[in-house]
Amino acid sequence: MPPHSSIDASPPLALTMGDPAGIGPDCTLFAWSARNKANLPPFALIGDPAVFSARSEALGLNVPVVEIDKPEDAVEAFAQALPVFSLRLPHAITAGVPDETSAAVIIEAIKVGFEWTRDRRTVALVTNPINKKLLMEAGFSHPGHTEFLAQLCSQGEHVPRPVMLLTSGNLRAVPVTVHIPHKDVSAALSEQLIVETVEIVARAFPDLFDIASPRIGVTGLNPHAGEDGTLGREELDVIIPAIGTLQDRNIAVTGPLSADAAFQERVRRQFDVIVAMYHDQALIPVKTLAFDRTVNTTLGLPIVRTSPDHGTAYELAGTGDAHPGSLIEALRLAQSMANRQLETT
Repeated sequence: MPPHSSIDASPPLALTMGDPAGIGPDCTLFAWSARNKANLPPFALIGDPAVFSARSEALGLNVPVVEIDKPEDAVEAFAQALPVFSLRLPHAITAGVPDETSAAVIIEAIKVGFEWTRDRRTVALVTNPINKKLLMEAGFSHPGHTEFLAQLCSQGEHVPRPVMLLTSGNLRAVPVTVHIPHKDVSAALSEQLIVETVEIVARAFPDLFDIASPRIGVTGLNPHAGEDGTLGREELDVIIPAIGTLQDRNIAVTGPLSADAAFQERVRRQFDVIVAMYHDQALIPVKTLAFDRTVNTTLGLPIVRTSPDHGTAYELAGTGDAHPGSLIEALRLAQSMANRQLETT
């Protein structure tokens, strides 16, 4: 049976270029080169073909790059060449050197991928890493991909609330607060925010992971989950009431767990996902345990979106040392989630 024959009739994935000076192009080229061994689904890459041709040459990969006019063309082209829907940069980019003139094209690639996926021309969106500071300096008003995609998915005044899920196999974590300073976390936490986050997770797992009633562990905010109020009152005043509300709604929630032990294997194997109170509380253990295999997935949106869970890593761009594992897993998971979604609709 030829590679991809089981999915050739389906639309491809959409993959954005990300920051062209970072390791997104490297990982994309490595992933395409490993497409048969890794059993990757076809994807339509959105970006500047010249970036990928130049990076391929620099890395000695000799990956053929072909321009496509529409995402549907990627399915047939994928077996023989890297299919790219062309969005031209103003000028050539040097690997490892951030360039603010690329910002508009980076943003446009995300918009195009979103529109394709919204219109079901692609089954899911996978996003290569961006430099948030570079985009913000060019007028980008969102803290990251997650918030930007939520805005793109908005209907009228209703903006869906996105939830970040980090996953590597059965290791899964969700931060309640995401891209805010640590000093603002306590004020940002509320019973409603925790309840909404956990409910979005609980609703997503049956369709996306075939887990009908996910077992959800919820961490505390303070050391040792507050030690009954002696190390902070957020557990008593906010987190425990939220857990009670969720349990009353028949969601399988346990907590508050002491965050310093929640990801120890004996503890985390009791749960399908652990919901933490802030960004690093969730991401540090996941990245430590599975850095090259972790995928960032956005729940709560009407489209499937995944991303490798690493940054632009400018220092590795063009060196050949970038590892494509996280991107490969992001592509695989996006296809799997899209397939599950199709089966349940």
